[in-house]
Amino acid sequence: MGEGQHPLYKFSPGVPVSLRLCTMAAPRIVTVFGATGAQGGSVAAALLADGSYTVRAITRDINKAAAVQLKTAGAQVVCADLDNETSLESALTGAHSAFVVTNFWEHFNKDKEIEQGKRIADMSKRLGLKHVVFSGLENVKKLTGGKLEVLHFDGKGEVEEYFRAIGVPMTSVRLPSYFENLQTFFRPTKASDGESYNLAIPMGDILLDGMSVADLGPVVASILKCPAKYIGKDIGLSTDKLTVAQYADIMSKVTGKTIKDAKISLDAYRNLGFPAAQELANMFEFYQMKPNRNVDLTLELNPKAKKFAEWMQQNKDGFKDL
Repeated sequence: MGEGQHPLYKFSPGVPVSLRLCTMAAPRIVTVFGATGAQGGSVAAALLADGSYTVRAITRDINKAAAVQLKTAGAQVVCADLDNETSLESALTGAHSAFVVTNFWEHFNKDKEIEQGKRIADMSKRLGLKHVVFSGLENVKKLTGGKLEVLHFDGKGEVEEYFRAIGVPMTSVRLPSYFENLQTFFRPTKASDGESYNLAIPMGDILLDGMSVADLGPVVASILKCPAKYIGKDIGLSTDKLTVAQYADIMSKVTGKTIKDAKISLDAYRNLGFPAAQELANMFEFYQMKPNRNVDLTLELNPKAKKFAEWMQQNKDGFKDL
């Protein structure tokens, strides 16, 4: 019998050898929340490409273009809302496992994010899900003894704790800053000389972890294939650790523009005046504490995950209007 031909198992060619014996042949329903968003969309696409699962894609609007595309690709598309318990029951009934992501930035409310996360956890427990992969983050307030609060981290950290407290088999994946954020939130801005650009990220010379959110999907697929190995684990993801100056240098080389580290301080960032300035400055202050993000493990889970230079080459058109 050839490699991978055991009747109990099947796997796609892209799955690392170390993970192949973790793959059960029976198709199981995996519920993917936020399936038309960045994280959930990546996970849904990876699971559909893998072919081992029935993907139940959750969205609040089944008529939006991304939802229609998922249905065309073979997913079950189900309408559900994290604030509606009845719809969550429909989303999770019959599912073996789930990918769960909540969106603090939609409402900018930690308590609401915690409520939503706990509601999913309670339903997962009641319906007996075998494995939940949760997009979590550290509870910074707890870790720092109340000295630092990062609301969009702390809420997810509390939800992580709750999943485990009630006995739901759960793996937390903790993403770093997305490379994609450099096209939006942290996009370089024109410097005072009118020619060069500043990258205003308050990290000093401390390495900043990053990865493309598009590379999350295969990570989650690998985790779902090996529940015994990853249930109970917090997995800090990253594909690159660079200083702001190094990010700027790579961006300069790819775009042909002069992009420099603005060398902005945390206090100066807090005083920029936009609504999330304080929250993001607190996040960077936590990043300066070097939370655990594991490049080697991330690349083991997704061997094709991109380093920043490769991502920039593939996405340089997103910066052509600089």
